[in-house]
Amino acid sequence: MAAADLFTGEAAPGSPYWWDGVSWPSLDAGLPAKADLLVIGAGYTGLSAAIAAHDAGARVVVIDSGEPGKGASTRNGGMLGAHPRLGWTTLAARYGPDVADALYSETGGALAWVRRLIADEDFRCDFEQVGRIQLAYTAAHFAAQKAYAAEVSEKGGVPCHPITRDAVTREIATPLYKGAVLFPDHAGIHPAKYLLGFLYAVLRRGIPVVPHCPATGRAKDGSGHRVTTPKGDIAADRVVLATNGYTGAQFPWHHRRVFPVPSYLVATEPLDAGLIAELAPGRRMMVETRAFHSYFRISPDGSRILFGGRASLVNIALERAALVLHRRMSEIWPRLREVRLSHVWTGNTGYTFGHMPHVGEQDGMVHAMGYSGGGTVLAPWLGRKAALRALGVPGGETAYAETALAPRWFYPGGQPRFMQAANLWYRHWVDRREDRDAGR
Repeated sequence: MAAADLFTGEAAPGSPYWWDGVSWPSLDAGLPAKADLLVIGAGYTGLSAAIAAHDAGARVVVIDSGEPGKGASTRNGGMLGAHPRLGWTTLAARYGPDVADALYSETGGALAWVRRLIADEDFRCDFEQVGRIQLAYTAAHFAAQKAYAAEVSEKGGVPCHPITRDAVTREIATPLYKGAVLFPDHAGIHPAKYLLGFLYAVLRRGIPVVPHCPATGRAKDGSGHRVTTPKGDIAADRVVLATNGYTGAQFPWHHRRVFPVPSYLVATEPLDAGLIAELAPGRRMMVETRAFHSYFRISPDGSRILFGGRASLVNIALERAALVLHRRMSEIWPRLREVRLSHVWTGNTGYTFGHMPHVGEQDGMVHAMGYSGGGTVLAPWLGRKAALRALGVPGGETAYAETALAPRWFYPGGQPRFMQAANLWYRHWVDRREDRDAGR
């Protein structure tokens, strides 16, 4: 399909599908002069940290450089699940077997905690436990998946099992994949409604949330901190930094260790319900093993396909990203070649060089960040841990304090220009190798 024909007449490039029809609360809180705990960042991490700190007895204030949650928290694919991104053997070699065991065992608890929070706080976020299926593009990928599934089941206690190629075709109508791994406990959510669940839980507690209030400077103030913002200064005994893929240069240590990688998503125009049922009869959340990590699902209302991935590892025009994603979607489902798009948007994922999130303390601030594309469960879970660690109360223990935020000599912070080379490498070598190995 030509670029000129790609979008519907009502298309809204740049605006996430998730923002359609969602009402945002008016936030008019002024900036208090003092807090026991200041949370910088009002996405999943920061809002969860605020809830935990308030419930532990602290006076909490949340600030955000923009509108709360309008970064990655409302721009992702809405796939709710937690499992280690890396295999147990890799983690054991890096951190030791005890830490690897703890990382694996923590993921199941994190997902169960988030599900309880959704119920207890009455999040109306279109939660649906449909499971997530990770689709193997090559036979080698499937072999690795089977070994990984055995590790997850044994070490983490998380339901996870491989399914054969024949079984895959009953989940998704394409011959493209060689097998898959199914996580039956994973679920789908509406990310903006999920974020609003956290935000309303914070507001019900009387916690001030101050938008358009970036932290522009910070200095030690006795045993605490004085944080400068355009809306005035605030003194805080403790600070939690919850900025992930939007961490600015005013936090230089973190800025060098967590770098932004764009993820792009599109939404199709409304489709016939019968067609959607044929394309994805399992209604799963779906992820590919290919290097550019396409992920896709049915929208919560069942009306369209939402398709995302790394159309590029660097920032590109949204129209170009839409073309790339439309081609990949049409490769999986040729029947969608003439389907137009209603939305295309992008957001930053916060990556670490070790592909693992981290909770720790630096420069007197406790941080939780670096989810590397897996934050819908781990961001609120680790935001809570960060808040409790900052306050020095029980419950802040986490294996993610044993991971690391390591810098690299070639990244001083800012725009990750090294991703230009990575983008070329993946596009011209890894993609071709995977296609060759897949027999295409």
